[in-house]
Amino acid sequence: MIDFFNYVQNDWDNIFAYTMEHLQLVSLAIVIAILIGVPLGIYLTTNKYLAETVLQVASIILTIPSIALFGIMIPILSIINQGIGFLPALIALVLYSQLPIIRNTYTAIQNVDPNIRDAAKGIGMTTFQRLTRVEIPNGMPLIMAGIRTATVLNIGIGAIAAFIGSGGLGVLINSGISRGNSNMVLAGAVFVSLLALVADFILKFIQKRVTSPGVK
Repeated sequence: MIDFFNYVQNDWDNIFAYTMEHLQLVSLAIVIAILIGVPLGIYLTTNKYLAETVLQVASIILTIPSIALFGIMIPILSIINQGIGFLPALIALVLYSQLPIIRNTYTAIQNVDPNIRDAAKGIGMTTFQRLTRVEIPNGMPLIMAGIRTATVLNIGIGAIAAFIGSGGLGVLINSGISRGNSNMVLAGAVFVSLLALVADFILKFIQKRVTSPGVK
């Protein structure tokens, strides 16, 4: 354990740089996933048949092993000379994020109390006003839970993306395995875990701030 702490101290600059790379990849992937998944989840509440199809496809994507998905993308993105590196990793993380975000958003909007919807209609709210002032605020805890799940999931998968040259903390794990350096492997694993814990804590704080009083 002393050797581990010495390694972290001596190689802190590299560890910090890899952590920032990892954070950049995951943050961008989650932002894009939210911009796609939340509106899609809301729209699916108006089309139950399409909702079942989309959720099934998202479920299938999530079951694909990450290495296999990266491997599928290499020949496809090689057409634009982006077969390895940041772009395929970003696309994969966005795809993996869709199920928890779409499913939770869809469920959150679907489960809004019908009496609340009727009351909103009764006071003359438009569909958009009901969505932004009633349905989303009431569904926010469940929506944020999906975003938190997707974020933590992506932080873990992002480490595997280092095998296709995306950078991040997975580089430490990959290099450590290749060199037989257990301290490098442990450092990568520990900082991936810490990043996941910190991200979940921050998102939980944001969830509490954006959730309307009285909504559980």
